[in-house]
Amino acid sequence: MIAFTDVSVEKNGVAILGGITLHLRERRVGIIGRNGSGKSTFARLFNGIEKPTSGRVALDAPHEREALRRHVGFVFQNPDNQIVYPIVSEDLAFGLKNLKLSARETQARIEAVLERFGLTHLRDRFTHQLSGGEKQMIALAGVLVMRPRMIVMDEPTTLLDLWNKRKFMAAIDALDEHVVLVSHDLDLLADFDRVLHIEDGTIVADGDPATVVAGYVASTRC
Repeated sequence: MIAFTDVSVEKNGVAILGGITLHLRERRVGIIGRNGSGKSTFARLFNGIEKPTSGRVALDAPHEREALRRHVGFVFQNPDNQIVYPIVSEDLAFGLKNLKLSARETQARIEAVLERFGLTHLRDRFTHQLSGGEKQMIALAGVLVMRPRMIVMDEPTTLLDLWNKRKFMAAIDALDEHVVLVSHDLDLLADFDRVLHIEDGTIVADGDPATVVAGYVASTRC
């Protein structure tokens, strides 16, 4: 579904990622690694938030860079970095403006995504009054209303308590869309199809969750 071909990223002369080549078609892919390993930079390449210094990131669609933005959504660790409008319904409508949809279609999409997650009661709420769990669900809804084919999430459960973490992960499990999840919470990845372990800007392990996670845990004990 998405391909990285000899992708490298440098910032201020410092190598962040180097020579990454891989194809991802699995429905659920996890990304793990120590802080500063480059995994967040890697995640942001998926939809063009970060651009490679060299190499290529391409979706199986024409006009790759535009396609990445259009077909790959991104959920940040902190929903306050993603929610920009004061009213929930206004925030969900924000991204749809660029699609030039009719008012009816815009409203239909908003109602559908709110109903999908049982969030219709939040439609007219002020976003700054939402709980952390509610904000993260609205951030996810804001991505899904755009109808992406893939959703990349960078530590989306870090700021959530246990109850909201479980609720958010249940929502992810129910998604039809492909999901790439960066997480330090290794238990969340147990049922994923594939896990990538990134260290020092390179992929040091790539495979099934049990094998890759076990190797990562062992490396942290050294």
